[in-house]
Amino acid sequence: MIGKSVPRVDAYDKVTGRARFTDDMILNHCLVAKVYHATIGNGRVISIDTSEAEALDGVVKIVTFKDVPTHPYPTPGHPWSVETAHQDVSDRNLLTGRIRYYGDDIAAVVAEDEVTASRALRLIKVEYEEYPVQIHPRESMKGSNPPIHQEKKDNILAHSDYEIGDVDQGMKDAAVVVKASYKTPIIQHCHIENNISYAYMENGRIVVVSSTQIPHIVRRVIGQALGIPWGKVRVIKPYIGGGFGNKQDVLYEPLNAFLTMAVGGRAVKLELTREETFVNTRTRHSIEYDLAAGVDEDGHLIAKDMHAYSNQGAYASHGHAIVANGLTAWRLQYGCPNVRAEGYTIYTNTPVGGAMRAYGIPQANFAMECFMDDVAYAIHMDPLEFRKKNLIKGFYQDAYLKPIAAHSNGIFECLKKGAEFIHWEEKRKEYANQTGNIRRGVGMSLFSYKTGVWPISLEIAGARMSLNQDGSVQLQVGATEIGQGADTVFSQMAAETLHMELENIHITSVQDTDVTPFDTGAYASRQSFVTGTAVKECAQLLKEKILAYAKTLLPEAVGTLELDHGYILENGEKVLSLEQLALECYYSLTNSSVITAEVSRQVKKNTLATGCGFAEVEVDMALGKVKVLNIINVHDSGKLLNPQLASMQVQGGMSMGMGYGLSEQLLLDEKTGRPLNATLLDYKMMTMMDTPDLTAGFVEMDDPEGPYGNKALGEPPAIPPAPAIRNAVLHATGVAFNENPLTPQRLIEAFQRAGLIPVVG
Repeated sequence: MIGKSVPRVDAYDKVTGRARFTDDMILNHCLVAKVYHATIGNGRVISIDTSEAEALDGVVKIVTFKDVPTHPYPTPGHPWSVETAHQDVSDRNLLTGRIRYYGDDIAAVVAEDEVTASRALRLIKVEYEEYPVQIHPRESMKGSNPPIHQEKKDNILAHSDYEIGDVDQGMKDAAVVVKASYKTPIIQHCHIENNISYAYMENGRIVVVSSTQIPHIVRRVIGQALGIPWGKVRVIKPYIGGGFGNKQDVLYEPLNAFLTMAVGGRAVKLELTREETFVNTRTRHSIEYDLAAGVDEDGHLIAKDMHAYSNQGAYASHGHAIVANGLTAWRLQYGCPNVRAEGYTIYTNTPVGGAMRAYGIPQANFAMECFMDDVAYAIHMDPLEFRKKNLIKGFYQDAYLKPIAAHSNGIFECLKKGAEFIHWEEKRKEYANQTGNIRRGVGMSLFSYKTGVWPISLEIAGARMSLNQDGSVQLQVGATEIGQGADTVFSQMAAETLHMELENIHITSVQDTDVTPFDTGAYASRQSFVTGTAVKECAQLLKEKILAYAKTLLPEAVGTLELDHGYILENGEKVLSLEQLALECYYSLTNSSVITAEVSRQVKKNTLATGCGFAEVEVDMALGKVKVLNIINVHDSGKLLNPQLASMQVQGGMSMGMGYGLSEQLLLDEKTGRPLNATLLDYKMMTMMDTPDLTAGFVEMDDPEGPYGNKALGEPPAIPPAPAIRNAVLHATGVAFNENPLTPQRLIEAFQRAGLIPVVG
């Protein structure tokens, strides 16, 4: 089964509408909750009057920041550890009177229906004391009075740095030193299904049904937020309509759990609007970078320096881990003896930054790969040749975190395939020295990406299998299907190891923390690698147990027993069907023993996936419009478990990366921090009309660390398109854009400054 493009196991139910998402499971007579959000960007509540709202017919309960537990709790979906150093920052409350961003949560209404809840919100009266709003990290880190969080007087959540070799001396020894600054925007995940949960109480316990990537982590955080034993909480994750990292944070589930307690255990639904999802969930961090590099006479990198400033927003969420991931990427892939990096994560009065597909690498990679082109231009070298000259061939490992290593490294093969597709050499020459309003160019970028979070954080996954009466196998995992095809791949893994047909593997797509094996969830491109390790070991254990039971039914057998396509083989000959064996193990009067296997595995390994992107663009300079003519991603993700699913992952990620490069940005009012385009009408995602054919290429190299030779693929596709497009625009026009997205306004202003188009008016 491994390596075959089998249909998705959830395809039929999803395309026919039979798959049940959270909203499809809402209980009858469910109450509706709505959150009252602040209408200032920084300050505190002086008074709040809920009397008129409480008098409204149909209102069941109103709670304010004065009614909730006072102890703070963490929200990110990180693996938790008993070691304090690996625990996240606790700086959030269920509701707050200290407003830190426009839209902060002050109160919640529970009503009999949505209309009543919405009407009640409009009757709540709040008075504020306002403070100055700061939305820029470099300004915010100078401090504010009062600070955004009292315990961080300078508004700096965290800071880290490292140095390998002697960067200052390397810069002095360099033939050429290049410096540049880059900035990436705040963007939103824009998953189809808004954040939604409903909660109720059963037998003295809280049950929360939620669209989440991390059900076991949600359970823990609800317990922490409410100050109750974690065993008093049960979390159920149905089918999920996308997450991309936004649902790798514990968002409103703790508040919903508190609300059901407040109304005596009745079911309460808390569903966000699209506007709330934009503002009140999580965003991708805006990060600013100052980069410098020194190269010798032959174009070899001999020193690199990075300073990064991450706009965290109002609360810690995933915090410093995002920019720190970029600091790690700075020292990977390119060979350089002297490397330095320093990063700051800074609180501001903006929507909260959290996890988003590729976890800080799209930001860092945009800066790094734009910079590599800029260095190549400065020394008059072809950007592809410059990269080839400086890339590390074969095995390499991180200088600090040794388990992070490229155990297989297909980057040069990826570059060859991408360059041939885009006709790099011919078009670099063809598009040189253009004139006129319409110009074309080709650009490229590359990346490396970790598989999972070891050794930075705990990696643990579980799998359970049981033999059914008909000889089929039931599979349960705590890892979550969020649209990426994980359930299909896990089923293929089980079928491969058990030598069974795929239709005889029945996977449970709904996770329930009461019954599913423990797993930290869907993030970090970890599931096929980490959970896949547990699935493989579990299948091997089940196979051993089946063969051991077969020996009790075949005492005369003298040869080796094997399991193959529903039969027990002795020396290659069928001697017993698996269905017969299963019936015996369930119902034998003398030898009944249901065959099950369960594995919980801490995975202490990691491996780097690599790849590249190439783009050809056409630039209309007068209109400030970039049209992508051709684009390709080429990935070394080890062995492809399901080639069709792999291509779908890459194409989806490429579309996200193109939007990041060309159009997506969440705009904020400078004075208030209020989001200005928090709707799908005003927030500009890629459409069918903007998107060319997306080509996914692969270089398959079995990775020795992967359970089936596989490594990361889920997140990397979103990384290379944005810098590849920017570098293609640089080739076409000679103008370097150091901030994305490349919007018409940004392009026109730059072309006017460069004297390429006239200034009008």
